[in-house]
Amino acid sequence: MSEQQPHDGLPAGAAEEGAEGFRTGFVAIVGRPNVGKSTLLNRLIGQKISIVSSKAQTTRHRVTGILTNADAQFVFVDTPGFQTQHRNALNRSMNRTVSQVLSDVDLVFFVIEAGRFGEDDRKVLEVIPPSATVVLVINKVDQLKDKTRLLPFIDQVRQLREFAEIVPLSAERGSNVDALVKAATPLLPAGTALFDEDEVTDRSERFLASEFLREKLFRLLGDELPYGIAVEIEKFETEGRLRRIHAAVIVDKPGHKGIVIGKGGEKLKRISSEARVELEKLFDGKVFLEVWVKVKSGWADDERALKSLGYE
Repeated sequence: MSEQQPHDGLPAGAAEEGAEGFRTGFVAIVGRPNVGKSTLLNRLIGQKISIVSSKAQTTRHRVTGILTNADAQFVFVDTPGFQTQHRNALNRSMNRTVSQVLSDVDLVFFVIEAGRFGEDDRKVLEVIPPSATVVLVINKVDQLKDKTRLLPFIDQVRQLREFAEIVPLSAERGSNVDALVKAATPLLPAGTALFDEDEVTDRSERFLASEFLREKLFRLLGDELPYGIAVEIEKFETEGRLRRIHAAVIVDKPGHKGIVIGKGGEKLKRISSEARVELEKLFDGKVFLEVWVKVKSGWADDERALKSLGYE
């Protein structure tokens, strides 16, 4: 999928074969749930492709974002937060995704929250191979009330591993994100671009539609959100600039169906409407979105069901 405009400042042919000094590499963005990995990815590429909510486990799939500038092409992989609870097939699949990504990339962005480093952060750090080149990204510095705590906190974390760079930033506000790109560029291997200059993700429109709908479920159901919930795109048709999307919301128990639908169908109607508006912005065209709810008991612990829903 491509943006409407190419990245500003990219000289014609800069990413083509033979461009002197150009670098290209795969970068994993890892961290415990809810440290801001998806927000960081969206900020880095300048467009929303990875869904965001305040709830843990929002990102379940491997999402790839692409940033190309005059010096390098970053192929970012936003991974699920490494799971230490809910030991079912879904979370085993998510943890496998994290481990597979870490073995395949050129660079790792290990994301933590400013002033907070707990056991879950430590477990993620232990999963990163000792041979990996790691940049420590300290997110949410804008939320650190006592800024004098930042330097002692950095000294505390840097004792745990040798980091190639340490970059404090705020992904939400966009502060110091450019410094992260600048610091990471020399750490990528020399090479030609793998994607066109205006591409921002290698994920299909069908996948993005399911993710944006799932985000609305997370945001609008709030504390009512059933744990066992997923989205399945049953039909995706394109007619010129019109996209017809038929989607099923999968819940684990019959009682969860009413939670998603809401009184008089109002909850599901709002979820569908807000998802449609965002998808029309993303696809730059009209979207017809039809959504219903299905019960598939035990889907989150069923390997076959997970595979049909696109989990690895």
